[in-house]
Amino acid sequence: MAQRHSDSSLEEKLLEYRFHAELRLDANGNPASGLPVLRASLRARDRAAFQPEALAAPGEEEPRAIVLSTQSPAALKMGTQQLIPRSLAVASRANTPARHQSFGAAVLSKEAARRGPQLLTAPSFSLDDMDVDTGPGGMLRRNLRNQSYRAAMRGLGRPGGQGDSAPLSPKLQALAEEPSQPPARRPAKNKKSLGRKRAQKGSFKDDPRFYQEIRERGLNTSHESDDDVLEDPSSPEATRKVDTTIVVKSYRPAQVTWSQLPEVVESGMLDTLPAEERKRQEAIFEILTSEFSYQHSLSVLVAEFLESKELRATMTQTEHHHLFSNIRDVLGASQRFFEDLEQRHKAQVLVDDISDILVEHAERHFHPYVAYCSNEVYQQRTLQRLTSSNAAFREVLREIEKRPACGGLPMISFLILPMQRVTRLPLLTDTLCLKTQGHPERYQAASRALKAISKLVRQCNQGAHKMERTEQMYTLHTQLDFGKVKSLPLISASRWLLKRGELFLVEETGLFRKLASRPTCYLFLFNDVLVVTKKKSEDSYVVQDYTQMDHIRVKKMEPSELSLPGGGNRSSSVPHPFQVTLLHNSEGRQEQILLSSDSASDRARWITALTYGERQGQDPPNKGDLPQVEITKAFLAKQADELTLQQADVVLVLQQEDGWLHGERLRDGETGWFPEDCARCITSRVAVEGNVRRMERLRVETDV
Repeated sequence: MAQRHSDSSLEEKLLEYRFHAELRLDANGNPASGLPVLRASLRARDRAAFQPEALAAPGEEEPRAIVLSTQSPAALKMGTQQLIPRSLAVASRANTPARHQSFGAAVLSKEAARRGPQLLTAPSFSLDDMDVDTGPGGMLRRNLRNQSYRAAMRGLGRPGGQGDSAPLSPKLQALAEEPSQPPARRPAKNKKSLGRKRAQKGSFKDDPRFYQEIRERGLNTSHESDDDVLEDPSSPEATRKVDTTIVVKSYRPAQVTWSQLPEVVESGMLDTLPAEERKRQEAIFEILTSEFSYQHSLSVLVAEFLESKELRATMTQTEHHHLFSNIRDVLGASQRFFEDLEQRHKAQVLVDDISDILVEHAERHFHPYVAYCSNEVYQQRTLQRLTSSNAAFREVLREIEKRPACGGLPMISFLILPMQRVTRLPLLTDTLCLKTQGHPERYQAASRALKAISKLVRQCNQGAHKMERTEQMYTLHTQLDFGKVKSLPLISASRWLLKRGELFLVEETGLFRKLASRPTCYLFLFNDVLVVTKKKSEDSYVVQDYTQMDHIRVKKMEPSELSLPGGGNRSSSVPHPFQVTLLHNSEGRQEQILLSSDSASDRARWITALTYGERQGQDPPNKGDLPQVEITKAFLAKQADELTLQQADVVLVLQQEDGWLHGERLRDGETGWFPEDCARCITSRVAVEGNVRRMERLRVETDV
């Protein structure tokens, strides 16, 4: 114990000596002549705030109580500089260069280690531990950061040595006493300039980014202009402007803009180039840079997942083919497309046009996309089966996804990239059309490119739907037992499932016998026929009747309209009823079925699906009067009448019911239901009108 007090005294003396020398203090701890006078000496503060945690042995002086930094005399005096240990500092200033450690503190640490390693368990003190800045001439500047009382209690044990001691900082290194410049800070990877006032060093290929992490500005359908690209983001106003246009915060803007390229800045053309031409160049360059990010992500999918021998060993050859399909061909098509775009960019700083490249590749080289999208249904089913029933696959996949090359992204985010890219290309091409409206020849060329890209998207959608529907109809054909009912040839290339599900029977008809339990029926609604069945098992259904779609009439009812034989109503047991009339059933007779669903949204979804045939002959509503929403959270459809959505998709809302929305997707016109909580309403009238015009342009090009 005596030796410990001796060691502590030695440390205090060495520390006091160094502080007096560095801070120009006299023997009494007061500032030397020519320096401002502080309100308390370092010695007084040292004695008040930093007392050793030692228990006094019998006969020795009374141990001094520990005084927390927030309660020390120095802390209670206005304007006093306070020294606090590193162990109490838990939240340092962000982006502040590390301060140099003082020579005196390093000497004390080395001396303590030399005399006994056990002394290293106590907290060490240094100028680096204190949040104190040194100004010119060794003067102290007031730059303290108060730490919370909770952090102080967590870092120090209770008086008497109980409790956990504060851990020692990993390693202390002695540095020169002369002040030096702080080390150069590496620029943050996610801080990219959008403005023209900062030239980008090097090439956009120097820092490849995942396509999953970017969102092209051409997809920003909430405004028709990209003026934010021309602003300097260093200003707070520009920063707020950029942030408000990006709904999906997980996305990062494109890596570099055309206006930031060194060759563009050095040429001086930005001073004379019209704003509209700059916007057109930005749209062209964004197609180039986004294709590079997309190609980079595809390369990771091939190198890390497709070519993994460990992953291949966990599945059959058929499963491997269904999972990855022709992704190598898709990557090759992307590489050739990017090479042509890059060659045009290198040949012309001010690119004349890329519409011819878009047409060439959409018509002749992008056919692998159609095959890949057509395999989507097999891909999803295979991945779901492997992840749910193959433990070896799950383990290997988990290890691969942890690799730095994968960027912490799951494999499914790589597998859906071709579908994402092919649906974004029409929007990017449409943005290019907007920027060329003042130039007739370029506008016609961009319109031809939009037509070719839209045709490709339609082929991809048709291929995916055809494979899914054909397999689905074949499966249902084996599950439906027509029994005594006249058989219906179910499999047809032009038939697909709109909705299926079980509903409660409210009134018995000639089709159903009264049962002791609450009776139900199971409906299969196709685009041209309704099949009414009784469910026997999960994969077996007995057909009771069927009718053509144009022979169906649906009526929404309220519980109060349903009367019981003895009076009263069935509102308590039948909350959401509706009536279905079969004008001409399988036997040529008219039948009525009174059904009930579990929720208002389920009833609305059934009524919408059953009136599908009626809506086909009606005039479409004025899309400009319909509300619009932007998707903030991706949604994967689980039922036939639901709509799969990606982040940043824009949807026209056709109907709203009990937390669900029924809408039309802007990019391809597909309709379906989706949860209300995955979208936000677009309130800007300018944005709404711009989205309608974009939809009309895309529809015209697709229908041609």
